[in-house]
Amino acid sequence: MRRDFIKSNVAAVCMAVLAAGMAASGPAEADDPNSPAHAEQTKFWSMARGGQLYDNWAEVLEVKLPSETHPSYPATGKQKGGTTWRCKECHGWDYRGVDGAYATGSHFTGIKGIRGMANADPASIVKVIRDKTHGYTPAMLSDSAVEKLALFVSLGQIDDDLFIDRKTRKANGDAAHGAPLFQTICAVCHNFEGKALNFGSEADPEFVGTVAVENPWEFLHKARFGQPGVAMVGLVALDLQNVVDILTYAQTLPEK
Repeated sequence: MRRDFIKSNVAAVCMAVLAAGMAASGPAEADDPNSPAHAEQTKFWSMARGGQLYDNWAEVLEVKLPSETHPSYPATGKQKGGTTWRCKECHGWDYRGVDGAYATGSHFTGIKGIRGMANADPASIVKVIRDKTHGYTPAMLSDSAVEKLALFVSLGQIDDDLFIDRKTRKANGDAAHGAPLFQTICAVCHNFEGKALNFGSEADPEFVGTVAVENPWEFLHKARFGQPGVAMVGLVALDLQNVVDILTYAQTLPEK
């Protein structure tokens, strides 16, 4: 129920913004499928879409996650059911798996991350996604979806350790620069304090500031690629430092 409420409210606020952006799109050449501009636009968009698939492919594709636990999910893991089919559940928001934020805690699996596949040939990544260990069949993820996911793994990853201190979870950006970016982009849906949408519950609220402080790696991923299943603008086309600055500013916002 809460997720549906968030979806409807985000969609209502953001669709006007998205419509305005589409109305102000680039030159007609970009609409020509045979033009270089269209090819580059499609590749970049596909990579961004892959970032959402990595987060929660079922929400992107508007299907349900499998009800059973993933066959390759370790018996020692603490998660069960559909969530074990999400890529991020084993490989982490920082893409480092057991070597990152998921080295301990409720998401620990002992599984390595995907950093070793950065800049790899997307075709080779597709084979890994389709192998017996991962088990993503065409009935779950179409070839088109897998290609986008592979493009993200190859080109969309960043080294979060360059921007977030792993011990303190503090981002090292410029909050003063991030403030106007947040207030003119993110605040359209989240408001100036980041409290327009509650991702938690009334008793245990979770706002933009909460996520930024407690899980900055998740914040950075979602800020770059958007929230699956809702009309959230992804900022991956911006210079990465801008997004880091937004995260740094968001860490000053109210957590409760």
